[in-house]
Amino acid sequence: MEEEKTADAKRRQICNNCDRPKPICICHVIPSEPIPTKTEILILHHPHESRHKLNTTHLLVKSLLNVTRIPGRRLRNRHISTSLPKPSHTIYLFPPSPSSPAVTVSEFKISLNLLTDPPPSLRLIVFDATWKHAKEMVKASEEVLREAGAVRVCLDAGIDESVSGGSIYDSELLLRKEPVGGCVSTAEAVARCLGGLEVEGEEIERKLISVLKEMVRLQSEFLKPMRPRPKLLKKRLLQNHQRTFEQEEEEE
Repeated sequence: MEEEKTADAKRRQICNNCDRPKPICICHVIPSEPIPTKTEILILHHPHESRHKLNTTHLLVKSLLNVTRIPGRRLRNRHISTSLPKPSHTIYLFPPSPSSPAVTVSEFKISLNLLTDPPPSLRLIVFDATWKHAKEMVKASEEVLREAGAVRVCLDAGIDESVSGGSIYDSELLLRKEPVGGCVSTAEAVARCLGGLEVEGEEIERKLISVLKEMVRLQSEFLKPMRPRPKLLKKRLLQNHQRTFEQEEEEE
Protein backbone atom coordinates (compact mmCIF):
# COMPACT_ATOMS: atom_id res chain seq x y z
CA MET A 1 0.00 0.00 0.00
CA GLU A 2 2.83 2.38 0.89
CA GLU A 3 4.55 1.63 -2.42
CA GLU A 4 1.34 2.46 -4.31
CA LYS A 5 1.03 5.81 -2.51
CA THR A 6 4.64 6.63 -3.37
CA ALA A 7 4.06 5.75 -7.03
CA ASP A 8 0.90 7.89 -7.16
CA ALA A 9 2.70 10.84 -5.59
CA LYS A 10 5.48 10.53 -8.14
CA ARG A 11 2.98 10.49 -11.02
CA ARG A 12 1.34 13.67 -9.72
CA GLN A 13 4.59 15.65 -9.66
CA ILE A 14 4.56 18.20 -12.49
CA CYS A 15 7.63 19.55 -14.28
CA ASN A 16 7.80 23.33 -13.85
CA ASN A 17 9.21 23.79 -17.34
CA CYS A 18 7.16 21.60 -19.71
CA ASP A 19 4.08 21.37 -17.43
CA ARG A 20 3.87 17.61 -17.85
CA PRO A 21 4.06 14.90 -15.16
CA LYS A 22 7.69 14.21 -14.35
CA PRO A 23 7.63 10.57 -15.52
CA ILE A 24 6.77 11.86 -19.02
CA CYS A 25 8.72 15.12 -18.93
CA ILE A 26 9.85 16.22 -22.42
CA CYS A 27 12.30 18.96 -21.46
CA HIS A 28 15.14 17.00 -23.03
CA VAL A 29 13.64 17.49 -26.52
CA ILE A 30 12.13 20.96 -26.20
CA PRO A 31 14.46 23.50 -27.87
CA SER A 32 16.65 25.25 -25.29
CA GLU A 33 15.81 28.51 -27.05
CA PRO A 34 12.31 28.96 -28.58
CA ILE A 35 12.44 28.71 -32.36
CA PRO A 36 12.02 32.12 -34.05
CA THR A 37 9.64 32.39 -37.01
CA LYS A 38 8.70 35.17 -39.38
CA THR A 39 5.13 33.92 -39.10
CA GLU A 40 3.11 35.12 -36.14
CA ILE A 41 1.05 32.18 -34.81
CA LEU A 42 -2.20 32.69 -32.95
CA ILE A 43 -3.88 29.60 -31.48
CA LEU A 44 -7.50 29.76 -30.34
CA HIS A 45 -7.54 27.05 -27.67
CA HIS A 46 -10.89 25.44 -26.81
CA PRO A 47 -11.35 25.19 -23.00
CA HIS A 48 -11.95 21.43 -23.16
CA GLU A 49 -8.59 20.86 -24.85
CA SER A 50 -6.62 22.38 -21.99
CA ARG A 51 -7.64 19.41 -19.83
CA HIS A 52 -6.65 16.74 -22.34
CA LYS A 53 -3.40 14.95 -21.54
CA LEU A 54 -2.56 14.60 -25.25
CA ASN A 55 -3.24 18.18 -26.24
CA THR A 56 -0.30 19.50 -28.26
CA THR A 57 -0.72 23.28 -28.08
CA HIS A 58 1.57 23.52 -25.05
CA LEU A 59 4.34 21.92 -27.17
CA LEU A 60 4.07 24.78 -29.63
CA VAL A 61 4.00 27.42 -26.90
CA LYS A 62 7.16 25.95 -25.35
CA SER A 63 8.95 25.40 -28.66
CA LEU A 64 8.14 28.51 -30.72
CA LEU A 65 8.99 32.13 -30.00
CA ASN A 66 6.30 33.93 -31.99
CA VAL A 67 3.18 32.13 -30.77
CA THR A 68 0.19 33.26 -28.69
CA ARG A 69 -2.37 30.95 -27.08
CA ILE A 70 -5.85 32.37 -26.52
CA PRO A 71 -8.35 30.33 -24.48
CA GLY A 72 -11.83 30.61 -25.93
CA ARG A 73 -14.49 29.37 -28.32
CA ARG A 74 -14.46 32.23 -30.83
CA LEU A 75 -12.12 34.87 -32.17
CA ARG A 76 -12.74 38.47 -31.20
CA ASN A 77 -11.39 41.63 -32.77
CA ARG A 78 -9.17 42.33 -29.78
CA HIS A 79 -7.41 39.00 -30.31
CA ILE A 80 -6.04 40.03 -33.70
CA SER A 81 -5.67 43.79 -33.26
CA THR A 82 -2.70 43.64 -30.89
CA SER A 83 -0.03 42.75 -33.45
CA LEU A 84 2.52 45.53 -33.96
CA PRO A 85 3.47 46.01 -36.67
CA LYS A 86 0.29 44.77 -38.31
CA PRO A 87 1.03 41.73 -40.51
CA SER A 88 0.69 42.09 -44.27
CA HIS A 89 -1.41 38.96 -44.58
CA THR A 90 -3.58 36.81 -42.30
CA ILE A 91 -4.41 33.17 -42.97
CA TYR A 92 -6.30 30.57 -40.97
CA LEU A 93 -5.62 26.87 -41.19
CA PHE A 94 -8.72 24.76 -41.80
CA PRO A 95 -9.78 22.16 -44.40
CA PRO A 96 -12.06 23.29 -47.24
CA SER A 97 -15.79 22.68 -47.42
CA PRO A 98 -18.27 22.98 -50.32
CA SER A 99 -19.26 26.45 -49.12
CA SER A 100 -15.79 27.55 -47.99
CA PRO A 101 -12.97 26.60 -50.35
CA ALA A 102 -9.34 26.80 -49.29
CA VAL A 103 -6.00 27.15 -51.02
CA THR A 104 -3.15 24.84 -50.13
CA VAL A 105 -0.11 26.15 -48.29
CA SER A 106 1.98 25.68 -51.43
CA GLU A 107 -0.51 27.61 -53.57
CA PHE A 108 -0.61 30.44 -51.03
CA LYS A 109 3.17 30.58 -50.89
CA ILE A 110 3.41 30.88 -54.68
CA SER A 111 0.66 33.52 -54.87
CA LEU A 112 2.43 35.77 -52.36
CA ASN A 113 5.96 34.97 -53.50
CA LEU A 114 7.12 34.37 -49.92
CA LEU A 115 10.61 33.72 -51.22
CA THR A 116 11.20 37.47 -51.61
CA ASP A 117 13.74 39.09 -49.31
CA PRO A 118 12.44 40.13 -46.89
CA PRO A 119 9.27 38.01 -47.10
CA PRO A 120 5.94 39.71 -46.32
CA SER A 121 4.81 39.53 -42.70
CA LEU A 122 2.26 36.84 -42.02
CA ARG A 123 -0.17 35.86 -39.26
CA LEU A 124 -1.34 32.24 -38.98
CA ILE A 125 -4.53 31.53 -37.01
CA VAL A 126 -5.13 27.97 -35.79
CA PHE A 127 -8.16 26.49 -34.04
CA ASP A 128 -7.25 23.88 -31.43
CA ALA A 129 -10.21 21.66 -30.56
CA THR A 130 -11.90 18.41 -31.46
CA TRP A 131 -13.10 18.23 -35.05
CA LYS A 132 -16.68 19.05 -34.02
CA HIS A 133 -15.71 21.97 -31.80
CA ALA A 134 -13.21 23.34 -34.33
CA LYS A 135 -15.97 23.61 -36.94
CA GLU A 136 -18.13 25.48 -34.44
CA MET A 137 -15.24 27.81 -33.55
CA VAL A 138 -14.53 28.65 -37.18
CA LYS A 139 -18.20 29.36 -37.84
CA ALA A 140 -18.45 31.58 -34.74
CA SER A 141 -15.31 33.47 -35.84
CA GLU A 142 -16.29 34.04 -39.49
CA GLU A 143 -17.09 37.73 -39.09
CA VAL A 144 -13.77 38.52 -37.41
CA LEU A 145 -11.87 36.47 -39.99
CA ARG A 146 -13.66 38.27 -42.81
CA GLU A 147 -12.90 41.71 -41.35
CA ALA A 148 -9.24 40.71 -41.00
CA GLY A 149 -9.15 39.65 -44.65
CA ALA A 150 -8.04 36.17 -43.57
CA VAL A 151 -7.46 33.58 -46.29
CA ARG A 152 -8.47 29.98 -45.61
CA VAL A 153 -5.57 27.59 -46.23
CA CYS A 154 -5.21 23.85 -45.88
CA LEU A 155 -2.30 21.43 -45.78
CA ASP A 156 -1.16 20.17 -49.15
CA ALA A 157 -2.16 16.57 -48.38
CA GLY A 158 -5.76 17.56 -47.60
CA ILE A 159 -8.24 15.24 -45.86
CA ASP A 160 -10.13 12.19 -47.00
CA GLU A 161 -13.48 11.59 -45.33
CA SER A 162 -13.82 8.22 -47.05
CA VAL A 163 -11.17 6.62 -44.86
CA SER A 164 -10.82 6.22 -41.13
CA GLY A 165 -8.54 8.70 -39.41
CA GLY A 166 -5.05 8.03 -38.12
CA SER A 167 -3.49 8.84 -34.80
CA ILE A 168 -1.81 11.87 -33.32
CA TYR A 169 1.39 10.49 -34.83
CA ASP A 170 1.70 7.45 -37.08
CA SER A 171 2.34 4.55 -34.76
CA GLU A 172 1.14 1.03 -34.10
CA LEU A 173 -0.31 2.43 -30.89
CA LEU A 174 -3.29 4.70 -31.49
CA LEU A 175 -3.29 7.27 -28.72
CA ARG A 176 -5.83 9.75 -29.98
CA LYS A 177 -7.85 8.88 -33.04
CA GLU A 178 -8.55 11.57 -35.61
CA PRO A 179 -12.02 11.55 -37.27
CA VAL A 180 -10.99 11.07 -40.91
CA GLY A 181 -7.89 10.36 -42.94
CA GLY A 182 -5.56 13.34 -43.30
CA CYS A 183 -6.60 15.01 -40.05
CA VAL A 184 -3.67 15.67 -37.75
CA SER A 185 -3.01 17.15 -34.33
CA THR A 186 -2.55 20.89 -33.88
CA ALA A 187 1.22 20.56 -33.45
CA GLU A 188 1.50 18.44 -36.60
CA ALA A 189 -0.61 20.89 -38.58
CA VAL A 190 1.39 23.92 -37.48
CA ALA A 191 4.69 22.11 -38.08
CA ARG A 192 3.70 21.16 -41.62
CA CYS A 193 2.31 24.62 -42.32
CA LEU A 194 5.49 26.34 -41.13
CA GLY A 195 7.45 23.78 -43.13
CA GLY A 196 5.90 25.25 -46.26
CA LEU A 197 5.87 28.92 -45.26
CA GLU A 198 9.17 29.60 -43.51
CA VAL A 199 12.57 30.04 -45.13
CA GLU A 200 13.98 27.48 -42.68
CA GLY A 201 10.71 25.56 -42.78
CA GLU A 202 12.08 22.05 -43.16
CA GLU A 203 14.28 22.39 -40.08
CA ILE A 204 11.48 23.98 -38.03
CA GLU A 205 9.11 21.19 -39.01
CA ARG A 206 11.69 18.53 -38.14
CA LYS A 207 12.27 19.98 -34.67
CA LEU A 208 8.57 20.28 -33.86
CA ILE A 209 7.76 16.76 -35.05
CA SER A 210 10.63 15.34 -32.99
CA VAL A 211 9.17 16.94 -29.85
CA LEU A 212 5.73 15.55 -30.68
CA LYS A 213 7.06 12.05 -31.32
CA GLU A 214 8.84 11.97 -27.99
CA MET A 215 5.71 13.13 -26.17
CA VAL A 216 3.72 10.32 -27.79
CA ARG A 217 6.42 7.74 -27.10
CA LEU A 218 6.49 8.57 -23.40
CA GLN A 219 2.72 8.84 -23.09
CA SER A 220 2.22 5.47 -24.78
CA GLU A 221 3.81 3.76 -21.79
CA PHE A 222 0.89 4.87 -19.61
CA LEU A 223 -2.09 4.56 -21.98
CA LYS A 224 -3.88 1.59 -23.41
CA PRO A 225 -4.10 1.43 -27.20
CA MET A 226 -7.29 2.84 -28.67
CA ARG A 227 -9.30 0.29 -30.57
CA PRO A 228 -11.71 1.24 -33.35
CA ARG A 229 -15.34 1.18 -32.19
CA PRO A 230 -17.41 -1.49 -34.01
CA LYS A 231 -20.35 0.85 -34.73
CA LEU A 232 -18.09 3.46 -36.31
CA LEU A 233 -16.32 0.83 -38.38
CA LYS A 234 -19.64 -0.55 -39.61
CA LYS A 235 -20.84 2.93 -40.54
CA ARG A 236 -17.61 3.64 -42.40
CA LEU A 237 -17.84 0.37 -44.33
CA LEU A 238 -21.42 1.14 -45.34
CA GLN A 239 -20.39 4.59 -46.55
CA ASN A 240 -17.54 3.15 -48.62
CA HIS A 241 -19.86 0.51 -50.08
CA GLN A 242 -22.39 3.19 -51.05
CA ARG A 243 -19.71 5.29 -52.76
CA THR A 244 -18.49 2.26 -54.71
CA PHE A 245 -22.05 1.43 -55.78
CA GLU A 246 -22.68 5.02 -56.94
CA GLN A 247 -19.40 5.10 -58.90
CA GLU A 248 -20.29 1.83 -60.66
CA GLU A 249 -23.71 3.21 -61.62
CA GLU A 250 -22.12 6.36 -63.07
CA GLU A 251 -19.69 4.30 -65.16
CA GLU A 252 -22.59 2.26 -66.58
